[in-house]
Amino acid sequence: MKKYILFSVIFIALGALNAVNAQDDIFGEWKCTNDEGKVNSIVKIYQKDDGEVCGKVVRITKEEDRDKLCTACKGDLKNKPIEGLQLMHGLRKDGNEYSGGEIIHPKSGKEYKVKIWVDENDPDKLKVRGYLAFFYKTMTWERAE
Repeated sequence: MKKYILFSVIFIALGALNAVNAQDDIFGEWKCTNDEGKVNSIVKIYQKDDGEVCGKVVRITKEEDRDKLCTACKGDLKNKPIEGLQLMHGLRKDGNEYSGGEIIHPKSGKEYKVKIWVDENDPDKLKVRGYLAFFYKTMTWERAE
């Protein structure tokens, strides 16, 4: 009987650990979609050695758009290729979310405060929320295979 109880406790603990890890699994490649639901690009979310979480465009899906530059961007990003652009930076873990960073919209060049988190009901969906003052928009990115 003790073996069954011990096995049950271990099984439940491992299940809880997997649930925590799934919530924290923001890292990897994500399909970034537009308002019509079409995939525009693949963005890789990664962590630097200092713990900062960033996002980089690793692929533009439309071949004819792959050479486009971020002409509307400011500073060091001005006229840089969008494919390969680090569009998200400065994120730090805050509970089940990553916040405190900024995201750049390559077409407009506008920068927004950002927070991201894995959807609690589907670990293959990433919520990306951009803020401008009191206004915000939340996008849902899907994990790329």
